[in-house]
Amino acid sequence: MHEKPSNCPHTTRHKHHLLLLIGPNQFLKLQFLPVRTHLNRRNKLMELFLQGDEAMLMAMPIVVYWLYSGAYEALSCFSGMDSYRLHSRNEEKSKNLVSKAQVVKGVLLQQVIQATLTLLLTKLPGDDPNRHKPATAAAAAAAARFFVAMVVFDSWQYLVHRYMHHNKLLYRKFHSWHHRIAAPYAFAAQYNHPVDGVLTETVAGGLAYFVSGMSPATAAAFFCFATVKGIDDHCGLLLPWNPFHLAFGNNAAYHEVHHRRHGAGSTHNFAQPFFVAWDKIMGTYLPYAVVKREDGAGYEVSVEENKKTE
Repeated sequence: MHEKPSNCPHTTRHKHHLLLLIGPNQFLKLQFLPVRTHLNRRNKLMELFLQGDEAMLMAMPIVVYWLYSGAYEALSCFSGMDSYRLHSRNEEKSKNLVSKAQVVKGVLLQQVIQATLTLLLTKLPGDDPNRHKPATAAAAAAAARFFVAMVVFDSWQYLVHRYMHHNKLLYRKFHSWHHRIAAPYAFAAQYNHPVDGVLTETVAGGLAYFVSGMSPATAAAFFCFATVKGIDDHCGLLLPWNPFHLAFGNNAAYHEVHHRRHGAGSTHNFAQPFFVAWDKIMGTYLPYAVVKREDGAGYEVSVEENKKTE
């Protein structure tokens, strides 16, 4: 490619254009834009699709998931933690139907879908523009929205989760994926079929976001909290100093009952991730007791089926 001399009648040079000779009587017109113009267009495009709070809402729960579940995984490697296990290491291998590598792939797929849908939800026309302004509400009002989000999130998850078990087709096609893990561990908390994950978790999050009126920043904190709580419910360790296990009746032992493939546990204790109220209201609460294993290697959960609520 050669540039024609400036005195050639077939070449014209303008402020932002240049004609280059590429063949006999053939020219290529180039347009040059200032670097600032390119940067401005790129920034406007980024602002259109992703604002700061929205980026935090989309990314923070995923970062928290792998950091927190990774900490649990590292903790469980120490032999001193065996005395707090709900399932032995051998039970994790024998009872679970998928490998940890498959779980990681499944969770990553689920998180890509959730992050994409989260971004789209924040762009819905009905979204209150005041959400994106600096928070001026009092701490009490923010706490009230946070609590409303917890109730909405819990309510939707209970209803859909229970129906997934009631409908044999939905269970077989979708929800059974999650129950391939009968001996739960931390980073398997979000191992779901993508359809199950969207219906049970993503929709619950969207409803909690819009009904509560949270800002994206507050919602990011809420979803990080829900993520941590979900991991705790699947961590497989009953640590005496865990504040979530002390503050919530819905904990690792409670959810372990539900993950059993046989007995009444699989048809009870659907509530997740915060409260147990819906199980008690709807008669699906199954009492249990946590006892030390006879060999001293951790705990086991004893189900009191004769005391289940009707």
